[in-house]
Amino acid sequence: MWVFLWLLLTMVTAQQQQENTPNKVTTAHLRILDSLLRNYDRRATPTNHKNEPTNVTCELYIRSFGSINPTTMDYQVDLYLRQEWEDERLRHPDITNPLDLNDPNLVKAIWKPEVYFPNAKLAEFQFVTVPNVLVRINPNGQILYMLRLKLTFACMMELSRFPLDVQVCTMEIGSFSKTTQELNLSWKEGDPIKIYRGLKMPQFNIIDNQTDRCHEDFQIGNYSCLRALITLERNIGFHLVQSYLPSILIVVISWMGFWMDTDSVPARTCLGVTTLLTVSNQASETQLKIPQVSYIKALDIWMGVCTAFIFAALLEFTVVNYYWRKKLSTACHNPCRPKTTSDSWMELMPNGRGLDQLSQASPAADVAEFSISQADTRRYRLLACRIDELSRYLFPVAFLVFNVAYWWYYMSHRH
Repeated sequence: MWVFLWLLLTMVTAQQQQENTPNKVTTAHLRILDSLLRNYDRRATPTNHKNEPTNVTCELYIRSFGSINPTTMDYQVDLYLRQEWEDERLRHPDITNPLDLNDPNLVKAIWKPEVYFPNAKLAEFQFVTVPNVLVRINPNGQILYMLRLKLTFACMMELSRFPLDVQVCTMEIGSFSKTTQELNLSWKEGDPIKIYRGLKMPQFNIIDNQTDRCHEDFQIGNYSCLRALITLERNIGFHLVQSYLPSILIVVISWMGFWMDTDSVPARTCLGVTTLLTVSNQASETQLKIPQVSYIKALDIWMGVCTAFIFAALLEFTVVNYYWRKKLSTACHNPCRPKTTSDSWMELMPNGRGLDQLSQASPAADVAEFSISQADTRRYRLLACRIDELSRYLFPVAFLVFNVAYWWYYMSHRH
């Protein structure tokens, strides 16, 4: 029993000593690090004495992804840039634990890769509440250098499928002053592009990310360059509510004229002109939200076809009205209803007494001419009614076929 208590007390004491040791060791490590930096030349690369390029692995952790602006062709991102390399000059046998330091003076004292972002428009270093920089020195001389940056990258978009498009935006990291003979950049093995799990964007979804190399060749030398490709798929919910559904409703409203009376000229004309102006105004407002490009976009095709359908409905009424008024002599009662031979001729006269009275009061030639004129009038009016009846089915079917072809083409070729 006493032996067991003694062993338990010994283990607790050893654990307490182990917990209190790091503070003393850290102080000793810092003193060792100060001694190493006395003869340290930060201008020379870690492998300068070997006549070899220093290998630096890079890793990006994307914390937030700002909305992409198609007008300026850029996007904002808040990220952590992590770089690792080996520096034998900071290796010491008495350093047993990694040293995590946030000291700007230390950052200035050691050698660091002089990298920059070739396709960045703006860049800001985060200082709140302290400079967001971390230097980790491992016992084997492995250095981890991490920065938090806010960057605005250029992203040249291809908008021929807007707003059903997929964009590939890049982030480039290159060596600014060291050629490939002195510095070699490479992506960290595994997954070098990490994205915050809760990251959400208002207009896009991140569906894929890939890494690549992009060597920069200049007259003064070749420079190492890395490229991260972020594939973004645009959310169409906003455009469905703001563009597609309203335009569909406007087109459907323009078809209401097919069910109106053929002689309702003011009502059908007002309906056609109003719907045409409405969809034209909607198309103009949509163009203000995107840059002016020299090629046709998917939304342009949609708005153009919707305008064409409304214009075709207005043109259909023009044709119907023309036939309705052609050779108009005497108003016919309900000409769209099929007539029998017995009662159709009785209704040709205003008083309804038929051709007998007409033949008694007029010569035979006048009666024949009047009969032919009235027959032609009824025939053209029946043709106008048939055009309206056919348009009630032809226009919706044609618009449905266009929708099927439009959505199938752009959605199937989206990925």
